[in-house]
Amino acid sequence: MKTTYRRQLAMMVGIIALSFSILGTAFMLLSYRYIITEKREAMQRNAQDIADLATDYVSNVWGGDIRSNAFVGAIAVVAKASDSYVIVSDSAGGIIYATDGYKAYTYENATLPAAMLERLGAEGSFNGMSDLDGLYPERRYVSALPYHMELGPAQVTQGYVLVSADTSSISEMWRSTVTIFFFTAVAVLLIACVASSLTSAYQTRPLNEMAEAARKFAQGDFDVRLHGYENRTDEIGTLAEAFNSMAGAISQIETRRSEFIANVSHELKTPMTTISGFAEGILDGTIPPEKEKESLEIIVSETRRLSRLVRRMLDLSRLRALTENITAQTQFDLVEVISQVLISLEGKITGRNLDVDAQLPEEALMVWGDPDAVTQVCYNLVDNAAKFAAQGTAITVCITKKDGKAYTSIRNLGATIPPDELPLLFDRFHKADYSRSMDKEGVGLGLYIVKTLLGNLKENITVTSEDGVTEFTFTLTLA
Repeated sequence: MKTTYRRQLAMMVGIIALSFSILGTAFMLLSYRYIITEKREAMQRNAQDIADLATDYVSNVWGGDIRSNAFVGAIAVVAKASDSYVIVSDSAGGIIYATDGYKAYTYENATLPAAMLERLGAEGSFNGMSDLDGLYPERRYVSALPYHMELGPAQVTQGYVLVSADTSSISEMWRSTVTIFFFTAVAVLLIACVASSLTSAYQTRPLNEMAEAARKFAQGDFDVRLHGYENRTDEIGTLAEAFNSMAGAISQIETRRSEFIANVSHELKTPMTTISGFAEGILDGTIPPEKEKESLEIIVSETRRLSRLVRRMLDLSRLRALTENITAQTQFDLVEVISQVLISLEGKITGRNLDVDAQLPEEALMVWGDPDAVTQVCYNLVDNAAKFAAQGTAITVCITKKDGKAYTSIRNLGATIPPDELPLLFDRFHKADYSRSMDKEGVGLGLYIVKTLLGNLKENITVTSEDGVTEFTFTLTLA
């Protein structure tokens, strides 16, 4: 299996090796060309210096004897210093003597190639590869110039100076340079491989830890977290933070799922127990005949309650379709919507001996949204306030405007909701313990529907409960 560590290591080593290959090829080509060019230019300079020395010698200094020991010794010093092979010839091309700086060589009856002499006569110099018609055992780079006898303004060619170098010395210099580069490159490549291995391991370690944490999640351990990345500000730190946030969210979802199952089980168990108890009482005669009608009415009531519960659970699946249908928002009068909701719930409000304090604007208040969705929101909130308001108190409905938003508040006086219960009010099937005895028909979906509809409209809802006053406030954008 190719792991991320191996892939990344192979990629980094491959890139480094490719870079060194390209760099090495370019270096070898450029260094070879540089060394060859530098050597040739050096031989041309040496040839020019020797030709100038010979011209000065035969013209002015020592009387013109080119074979004198003094001149031969000077030429030998130049040859030794430049690691070159020097040949001095007469004007006809006959070789007078040659030296490599260590000893002198004589070539009897040896002459320079005719093609070279012709080029020297025509161009005044020669630079190129030649073996001097077999005089050299191999082809060498040769730089040749004439030297003269100066007779006033006139110059008479007295002979030629040839400076050559064995290509093996040039190749040896190049090979030494390449060898140094090669060993340096290998050392750098090994260091880079070790560094790449450590870097790849450091980068893949968090991924392995996350994979292990994910496997623990799959086994049901929702408490696992990644530690040690809190101070990292790179992508790994961000990923670890996101992973921990996801783990926390999954843990909360699992907790809420358990609570959901417990709530549904509670809602189902009570009516089923009642139905089963009265049905068995009728069948076994425990309940006398004169009370059978009353018992059957209870069974019917509990059956209807079960039906409502099942219907509300089915409403959850329809709620997604409802919110998905809210695509285009329109303008509508929020005052009119709330007034219609209060009229529709008038019977329930008066039945519980409640008053309504409607603090609504006298004129129309146009907002953006979906009228049907907002009507459902207002209905659920007012209905919820009527359920839990203390008898003889008032439900307050208030609309205010601020920063381009319309704030609608529904307030009632009743039992105070504990602070730890407030964030859970909008969860599915959540019913606070204090409300179970008060709300016999509810199944804990009303506020969940409110939150979902407002969230789809990109609006917010908040809830507060202090000193028995519970207030829900939601926003809508002013048109």
